[in-house]
Amino acid sequence: MSKPKPARYRTTNWSTYNDALRKRGSLLIWLDKEMTWHAPHEGRPGRPPVFSNAAIQFCLSIKILFKLPLRQTAGMVASLLRLSGLDWPVPDYSTLCRRQKTLKVQIPYRRAGGPLNLLVDSTGIKFLGDGEWQARKHGVQGRRQWRKVHLAMDMDTATSDIRAVEFTPSREGDSPVLPDLLGQIPEGEDIGPVTADGACDTRRCHSAVIARGGTAIIPIRRNGRAWKEDCPAAKARNETLRATRYYGRAFWKRRTGYHARSRVEAKMRCLKAFGERIAARDPDRQTAEIHIRVALINRFNALGTAEVVRVA
Repeated sequence: MSKPKPARYRTTNWSTYNDALRKRGSLLIWLDKEMTWHAPHEGRPGRPPVFSNAAIQFCLSIKILFKLPLRQTAGMVASLLRLSGLDWPVPDYSTLCRRQKTLKVQIPYRRAGGPLNLLVDSTGIKFLGDGEWQARKHGVQGRRQWRKVHLAMDMDTATSDIRAVEFTPSREGDSPVLPDLLGQIPEGEDIGPVTADGACDTRRCHSAVIARGGTAIIPIRRNGRAWKEDCPAAKARNETLRATRYYGRAFWKRRTGYHARSRVEAKMRCLKAFGERIAARDPDRQTAEIHIRVALINRFNALGTAEVVRVA
């Protein structure tokens, strides 16, 4: 019996997408001459900050984008400002390090019409210890530490922006974080299907999705049993259990579009394209670094994304 031929896909907007890929390497898209570079006076006691949050985020974005140390980041930002004809002062490396801990990163995103369809997943990212090649070649020399990044991505192909992000210790599971991800979506924004893996098959996750008016597309665990139908979340979850038992797990996944969750798994690869590990050691600075990575990814998406269709 011969194997079925693999599916073939075609990019329908290659010329536009090719131009967007070129723009991602342009330095002109990162520097806005209209930005507020100096921090406004807030009238609070103590020495006021010199640089605004936008200025600090811009400098740290250049650091992460080009994988630079803090001192080299300050030098590159100074050269960019000089080439742009701006006489703005440049924060030194100690200012960038200090402000990174308390920075509230502004993550841009675009909003498509209709309810928001979310794809949820998580991945681990290293911040301390040997690399994978060194660990295989010479063995683990010391302690290796990881953190977990939880993402909620817009399923709409016109945007594909990351709408929510949580950064937790490696021991933190996926199910306790899903309600926090949904809490980052504005209250006035409608939520449609929320697709997550079987680790989120808990009462807390189903209840959080129902409370936001969404529909949980979460596969039942292999040993899952029916819940007592004492709330709308339990009733919806039992409907999924009955459908899975009657039609089979594979058919249920195709019928509900569960396989679209692979798109957020691919987005994790984009997150790690900025580096397999994070440079910061402090948890607050690590959170800011991950948020800046997400902001850069959404900025790339705004320039243009590929539109892929299946041809065979």
